[in-house]
Amino acid sequence: MKKLTLLAIPAAFALAFTTNALAADGKAVYADNCAKCHGDDGKGQTTMGKRIGARDYTDAAVQASFTDADGIKAVKEGFTKDGKTLMKPFTLSDDDIKAVITYMRTFKK
Repeated sequence: MKKLTLLAIPAAFALAFTTNALAADGKAVYADNCAKCHGDDGKGQTTMGKRIGARDYTDAAVQASFTDADGIKAVKEGFTKDGKTLMKPFTLSDDDIKAVITYMRTFKK
């Protein structure tokens, strides 16, 4: 029984650190791939963001206007409007895409 307990404690710590690492990954993926246009704060007020009309992800109405599935599709397939490419597709793992969408949801005020 003691051996089982000794194994369970490190496993619990590993799970906790993995969960925290996944939460941090969304922020890192966002910083590496999204912040150039959407801004570190999600407001879209960067030079490129203003040029392409990036949405303000701090706005609750903007956040409510799309589902996670919509966000995942935009990341995987890119985003066009009126025949103009506003966002190129990104080659990211499904886990990274889900993490970045989850992180973007934290911008909502």
